[in-house]
Amino acid sequence: MEVIFVASYAHTLSYDIGGKWVYVDATKEAVDLYIMNHAKPNDIAVTQDIGLASVLVNRNIVVLSPRGKQYLEKEMDMVLHLRYLSAKERRSGNYSKGPRAFTEEDKNDFIISFEKKLSKLAGNH
Repeated sequence: MEVIFVASYAHTLSYDIGGKWVYVDATKEAVDLYIMNHAKPNDIAVTQDIGLASVLVNRNIVVLSPRGKQYLEKEMDMVLHLRYLSAKERRSGNYSKGPRAFTEEDKNDFIISFEKKLSKLAGNH
């Protein structure tokens, strides 16, 4: 299975972590547009961008958050609405604490979810 990382030229790494790297312009939506134009059904995308996730799940692409949560098409209307409400609150000056710190448990949850999805796609439910 090929692993492809997509990043803007503004976020290049100075060390090699493996996989294929695709670099795109540093404009606001360039990474999202690249992923939307190149992801195919049954690919697995990892993102914390809810807008991107909503587009991908509608195209039969498995979308996981870095914490291992799978975004599901049936939940996207609610998730997008909550994102809208949070943005509305921020615009009015009310800020939440933001996401909690990424933990070892989050990393393990991601690994478990990712391995399950790989197994299912390979036909080894």
